[in-house]
Amino acid sequence: MTRIFTLIALFTIAFSVSFCSDDDEPTTKYLTLNISGLENLGTDYVYEGWIIVGGNPISTGRFSVNDSGNLSQTSFTIDIEDLDAASTFVLTIEPEVGDNPAPSKVHILAGDFSGNSGQLSIGHGAALANNFSTANGKYILATPTNGADNDENSGVWFLDLSSGAPAVGLSLPTLPEGWKYEGWVVTSGTPVTSGKFTSVDAVDEFDGFSSTMDGPPFPGEDYLVNAPSGLTFPVDLSGGKAVISIEPDPDNSPNPFLLKPLVGDIPANAVDHTTYDLGQNLNFPTGTVSR
Repeated sequence: MTRIFTLIALFTIAFSVSFCSDDDEPTTKYLTLNISGLENLGTDYVYEGWIIVGGNPISTGRFSVNDSGNLSQTSFTIDIEDLDAASTFVLTIEPEVGDNPAPSKVHILAGDFSGNSGQLSIGHGAALANNFSTANGKYILATPTNGADNDENSGVWFLDLSSGAPAVGLSLPTLPEGWKYEGWVVTSGTPVTSGKFTSVDAVDEFDGFSSTMDGPPFPGEDYLVNAPSGLTFPVDLSGGKAVISIEPDPDNSPNPFLLKPLVGDIPANAVDHTTYDLGQNLNFPTGTVSR
């Protein structure tokens, strides 16, 4: 009798295994992000992750970042076949409302999977494609738009005057679509734009603080009129900072973005029409993606 019950039990187990449904197999798995150095994008924009599968992007989900740099979500449920087949992870910046289902052109981080993880950086070819290690720059203080010898420490121009004639002052890599450079000065603790640009040997996109005369064919600005709230123009820029940032296009904020490859302290005793150096500031976001 014991043998009969044993045979029945074995038959039952075998029957159950033979006819077990594929539904018991997992269909999803987690993608996990560990990223530092991102900033709060405000209320109008969010970050969105993408995996590249067979050359096509698949969204992994959206998240925000608070003022402390913490991600609102770090783990995302993804179709297991898609995630296992993914070659690359890309992080973009997207509009909060009215977003296109395809990725925007603003790719900030990317990395290839090697096994079940990947290193993320701005230098990946699917992000900004450069680590900016060769970036360098120079600037002078001068106010060419109101004539000679007037408030000369109230303007910044990203050019090189060391040879006696104005020359290109910035050496910067060409940015991919979705990004622009922007010049800034920081005076009394307040960052003020000098204008966005994509070419280092042409005028930039802004002259709202300058006077009526033409400036040189380089990025820069005179801070003479139309001062923002809290500031008074003309303003002596001595003791402040000169900055080149990399900005999303479209831009998420009127303030400098977190990518600032070049920064220079303007001397407290700065002399106009003297060439000063910008230093590298390569503190960029980085991280890993795991599956």
